[in-house]
Amino acid sequence: MGLIGGGAIPRPGEVSLAHNGVLFLDELPEFPRNVLEVMRQPLEDGTVCIARAAMSLTFPARFMLAAAMNPCPCGFHNDRTRECHCTPPMIQRYISKISGPLLDRIDIHIDVPAVNYKEMRSTTEPESSARILERVIRAREIQLTRFASGREKLYCNAQMPPQSIRKFCELSADCERLIERAMAQQGLSARAHDRILKVARTIADLDGIPQLEPKHIAEAIQYRTLDRTFWA
Repeated sequence: MGLIGGGAIPRPGEVSLAHNGVLFLDELPEFPRNVLEVMRQPLEDGTVCIARAAMSLTFPARFMLAAAMNPCPCGFHNDRTRECHCTPPMIQRYISKISGPLLDRIDIHIDVPAVNYKEMRSTTEPESSARILERVIRAREIQLTRFASGREKLYCNAQMPPQSIRKFCELSADCERLIERAMAQQGLSARAHDRILKVARTIADLDGIPQLEPKHIAEAIQYRTLDRTFWA
């Protein structure tokens, strides 16, 4: 059955078992490309349809996807301490195992560099998980209040359809110029544009700021690492 589900009598797969939860996929490019491509439907619609000769069933599949991958086949591309032996074509082939349409459906993709020794031994006290949880809960409460009076049953920014994005993500002239420049320079798609606005709206909610500001748009754009590097 695997990720999507299947069988002679259709049964749910991992995407449905993760409904209203988190699905973590490690080494994302190592999954067969045809399997990854089938995930486009549940990521977009929150459902997965499995058709067989005798029947066709639709299972819920609204999950939060978290995935990890190396920057190249050897894993050391852009590493500050180890040499990468991969050629640019090798890196491009590796990254291209994840299609542009699938990447478009992932809200945030960021580069996570290796932690150096000084950072590991630092005595600086990081923000506690309890403090982070408080900020997340406040942002969630803001979103629940925002969508409470709407006809659509929404409970978080990630669920906003295009009409809600236009309503709740109003942009100032500076924000408009910033995202327009990013779209032109990075060749971003319309779907990536909407994802950026939804992420920016959440960043503003975490700051407790009702109006989107250029800093929120700029931060959301920075979370499109693979767009900037490989798909522009």
